[in-house]
Amino acid sequence: MQTLVGGAVAHYRADPGSFYGFQLESIFPSNLMRIWHLQTAIFWIATAYAAAALFLGRSLRSDEPRWLPAAIHLLFAAFVIVIGASLLGEWAGISGWLDDWWFLFGNQGWEYLEIGRFWQYLLVVGLLGWFALLWWISRPSQNTNVHARPIARMFLLGALAIPVFYVPALFFGAKTNFTVVDTWRFWIIHLWVEGFFEFFATTVVALMLFQLGLTGRNTALRVIYLDAILYFLGGLMGTGHHWYFSGQTQINMAASALFSALEVVPLTLLTLDAWDFVRTTRGETGQNGSASALSHKWTFYFLMAVGFWNFLGAGVFGFMINLPIVSYYEVGTILTPNHGHAAMMGVFGMLALALMVFVLRQTTDLERWPDIEKYIRVGFWGSNIGLASMVVFSLFPSGVLQVWDVVQHGYWHARSIDYTGSAIARQLEWMRLPGDLIFIVFGAIPLSIATFKAYWMVRAASFAGSGMK
Repeated sequence: MQTLVGGAVAHYRADPGSFYGFQLESIFPSNLMRIWHLQTAIFWIATAYAAAALFLGRSLRSDEPRWLPAAIHLLFAAFVIVIGASLLGEWAGISGWLDDWWFLFGNQGWEYLEIGRFWQYLLVVGLLGWFALLWWISRPSQNTNVHARPIARMFLLGALAIPVFYVPALFFGAKTNFTVVDTWRFWIIHLWVEGFFEFFATTVVALMLFQLGLTGRNTALRVIYLDAILYFLGGLMGTGHHWYFSGQTQINMAASALFSALEVVPLTLLTLDAWDFVRTTRGETGQNGSASALSHKWTFYFLMAVGFWNFLGAGVFGFMINLPIVSYYEVGTILTPNHGHAAMMGVFGMLALALMVFVLRQTTDLERWPDIEKYIRVGFWGSNIGLASMVVFSLFPSGVLQVWDVVQHGYWHARSIDYTGSAIARQLEWMRLPGDLIFIVFGAIPLSIATFKAYWMVRAASFAGSGMK
């Protein structure tokens, strides 16, 4: 859904008049599709993280509580209700169907925080319930591997940060001053999405690589500690590079941009360490003495994609636009979604896919795995080549030319129909089409097929086992 909606958003930019002759905007306005594209990205990535965290937490202990399956089904149902209802609420709110209830159940109107306040309350409750479940099954005292306990402790701290540091999203109302709202909104965008989610992602990757035997315990812990230092000492200040129109001082803007750029270092170091280990040992044995992790090669490939896009999308493209003088001319141009796509999908999305593939491989027997692996192989190359094509052929050149137009003619001109409707701007928008098609047809669809096939195989094996008993 997220990729199809993204294709529609791109088409609205390339051809605002119609959707191949069909007036799609009369049903789904372009701003609604943009909201759904962003919200579904956050939702499917967060769902993957939450599910994989429970799976990893369960792998740290030898027994399984009898109530665990029912609790996980209940949590999944809560996710479905909050996600589905909030998306429908945003549609109703933006269409004016909710009257005075728009802020509570509809669309708040703030980018990244369009979700209605009521659904936010439920989201916080659900995330706290998820953490309580995760803590109960993976608390260090229950770990069978004593060497994993320090990593598990940091893993739980990173998980706790997810619900706790989302709470500032509730610190403003429908009529709060813009400066106050923008302060907490960018707290969520930077410190929750880019900060604590990335810290949690680093702990998940560290735990997974340790479980696979691709990195040592001390290396994983050092990277997690470095991550924590950069986020907790520099993350708060790094948030300030977003507050361009909130009255920040020049020194704060400059220092914030610098600290923000440093956030990509830990995850890059961790993936480089894993790559160096596999290249040296060729996966023959693990640093913790475990067996070969070659059966998880596609998980490893997705993790390496995370490292690549973390360096390029979050690091290079992020630092390219967040320095104060650049941000003054660039903010709101296509260089922003260039960074956003390469960082959000490239880092968080690829990590979510890595976690998904890890779980699929762990729950599928050797006999059935080749039938699933062929779809994952196509999905890996399709998602990465598609994303790279979007960036190389459309987003990056479009952003550079638009910023140049800002410098030459002013920001107003680069954002006006005179520029966005020009031949070169439209041509570059249409250049998104090949990358989008590759991403959807050879990325999202094969990975979805692999997921459903693996689920059906697990269910079939479970029913067969029950029949045998």
